[in-house]
Amino acid sequence: MSASDLRRLERLKVIYGNGGADTKLVVLRRLARQSLRTAGQVERLHEALCFLRAYPDDERVLAQVTRMLERFDRRADLVLHRDQLTDTGIAGTAIHYRFFWSTAHWLGRRWPNQLSFQRDGGDAAERLGKALPLLAPPIASEWLSNAPLAAFSAIDRLRGRRGDAAWFVEHVARMAGDSFTREAFADAIDAPFVLAPGRETPSRSRAHFAPAPRAFQSTPLRRTRPDLRAAISVPPRGIRPLSRRDGAVLVELARGAMITRARDLAAFEHGDARDVRLVDDGDGLAFAFCGVMPERRALLPAIYGCLTLKNGVPIGYVQADVLGPYAAVSFNTFETFRGGEAGHVFGRLLSAIHHVFGAESFSIEPYQLGQGNEEGIDTGAWWFYQKLGFRPRSVRARRIMRAELARMRSRPGHRSSVRTLAQLAEWHLFFDLDPAVARGLPPVQGALDRAIDWLARRGGGAEAVAVAERLALSITGLKSLAGFGRDERVAWRRWAPLVVSLPGVSRWRPNERRELAEIVRAKGGRQELAFLVRLAAHPRLARALFGGQR
Repeated sequence: MSASDLRRLERLKVIYGNGGADTKLVVLRRLARQSLRTAGQVERLHEALCFLRAYPDDERVLAQVTRMLERFDRRADLVLHRDQLTDTGIAGTAIHYRFFWSTAHWLGRRWPNQLSFQRDGGDAAERLGKALPLLAPPIASEWLSNAPLAAFSAIDRLRGRRGDAAWFVEHVARMAGDSFTREAFADAIDAPFVLAPGRETPSRSRAHFAPAPRAFQSTPLRRTRPDLRAAISVPPRGIRPLSRRDGAVLVELARGAMITRARDLAAFEHGDARDVRLVDDGDGLAFAFCGVMPERRALLPAIYGCLTLKNGVPIGYVQADVLGPYAAVSFNTFETFRGGEAGHVFGRLLSAIHHVFGAESFSIEPYQLGQGNEEGIDTGAWWFYQKLGFRPRSVRARRIMRAELARMRSRPGHRSSVRTLAQLAEWHLFFDLDPAVARGLPPVQGALDRAIDWLARRGGGAEAVAVAERLALSITGLKSLAGFGRDERVAWRRWAPLVVSLPGVSRWRPNERRELAEIVRAKGGRQELAFLVRLAAHPRLARALFGGQR
């Protein structure tokens, strides 16, 4: 009976209206009391519940699926099949992953008793053993040299009551240097970790952002392809910055969404709780844009990670690299929610990026389309974007596209082969809000080349950068960096070679040069959006960076 109820729920979950909520409730309540026979069935139930929490028919359905998900780790069938459900991200199951340093550091501080090393991690143990003398106190280093032990045995002697991974994280965090050197040290070891389940550890079952907007699904899902230009022209319902407290909750939710799916996104790893905006798009759909901590920002584009939320449930993630009118977009819908409203959500995402950041030209990089990314090939990502209006600029890609379209017209059942999809994925795809303005990628390589050439003529080292910093002060009319914060000073150091190598910058009007200084300062400010706003208001700098393209 339980298996048939599960199959029925999977059919019902995407059907809305006409009393469907009552039928779903009957099936859900039966499944809450029943035990499923296999691990696969337990996982399928979990996925159906997650979908219905994101797309609930009404308050009753939402309350039922929320109760079932909150208690999912206590289900007898989950406990019975726990080992087989490892790495699913379901509450009550363990996660094995080679976490990057920033994520391992976060987990080790938040859940020191849950994080441990996976001790059958192959050559990572050898690398860890070589690194131990650099982490341990001097007396322990000498002890290790006189009585060499295997890495994990040595850590077990040194760590006391702390967990092995917590000991490692704590001692790497104390190393001399900065966050970049510690990251390079830890990531070079590439140790495999295990995150044991706990009540508060990340899971897909309980992932939810309570302050997000909520709505019920009473009509069929929107599965048609939108007109992107029309969609972008319709602004979101509202855009609001989150408090630092809510921003921190959102950043942790985003990191957890990646951890529970064996993924990493640097924009979330280095997310800044002070720079988070929630875009309410209506109907329970929201986009939470998360800025990057100043010390981790890119030199030119402003990079924002974005968690796509439906009724507060993470249903996908995005990275938007924005510079002037350009936005490189990486869009992903989590597997649980594919087959839902991906086209509609993508159209609303572009609207959010346009109205929040001012982007008018959008691109999709080859990796997202399948280059070195099997998931992109398997999901047919290239055709998803092509059917929405994105096009390649490469002559060869356009030739392959036309040939495939001809085959589809002559043979309606034709599907592009893996080889063809891989060929198409070698080039970017583009979409311009104004079809008369074909921008392509931001043409900033010339500005970067000039900056490197300027430094190279002066030796290319720290001394040359120091000269650039002093000269940039003179050019912009600043006497000093008095009043600049630490992050703003870092931004000045990074930008100085770019500033001094801008063509004819010394002949700009004084107000243009003063505003240039404020743009550089904004790059290290609290919210990187201020950098984009100031850049958009400085047409002369934009022309210098983009070679006249706007």
